[in-house]
Amino acid sequence: MIAAQASTTEATVRLPAGSDTGGPHAGIEFYRLLTGRDPAEADISTDDDFDRHVLASILAAAVMDGGPIAERVGLSEQEFNNLLTGHFPSATLRAFAWIPKSTSEIDDETIMVRDLLLAQRSSDGEVGHWLAAMVARRAMEPNHLWEDLGLRERAELSRLLTRHFAPLATRNTRNMRWKRFFYRMLCEDDGFVMCTTPVCTECNDFALCFGEESGESRMAERRREFLRGGGDHIDDPR
Repeated sequence: MIAAQASTTEATVRLPAGSDTGGPHAGIEFYRLLTGRDPAEADISTDDDFDRHVLASILAAAVMDGGPIAERVGLSEQEFNNLLTGHFPSATLRAFAWIPKSTSEIDDETIMVRDLLLAQRSSDGEVGHWLAAMVARRAMEPNHLWEDLGLRERAELSRLLTRHFAPLATRNTRNMRWKRFFYRMLCEDDGFVMCTTPVCTECNDFALCFGEESGESRMAERRREFLRGGGDHIDDPR
């Protein structure tokens, strides 16, 4: 049950079998709980709508991975509560039983990426601050960054970064993979040379930095499996 990670106050949520440990369909169900619609039907026509979709997607991806949601997205319990209250009030969810880590206990790599993003913010308010922490934490996961953020395609990640971290995003003039680009910027800012080959086109690892990042999103894959398997559906609390 989602209650292992968050508590509900007005809605009873029934999730598919296995979702209490990040089961295959839990992300879709959690996205629906937050937004009232399927990820494939997300409205991203305005910047505020897009931000809400991004936040819901990241939280849903964390649910699929299992474990405490706040920890999986790099937020404190209070930040998680504030995010839910401000952007998903109708979902009536609150963070549950997670003790925030102190700064010294957060992974050094995560801190470096987070601070890189914070230093390049181009939007005001809490959303950009939260996203710096969330993107940095999800960047530690093994897949393409847009996938581990639960987004539908790489273009949504590019829009996110251009909207909230424009000075950094505009430096990616060659459309390098975003994770690789973050680390390249960290190295250059510290005066290090990341690559031994001066020209990218002559590098044996060219595909690692600039390779294709298309394909089916994690949400779409889970939805296809869900429909094919005829699994249970979450009760709509609204």
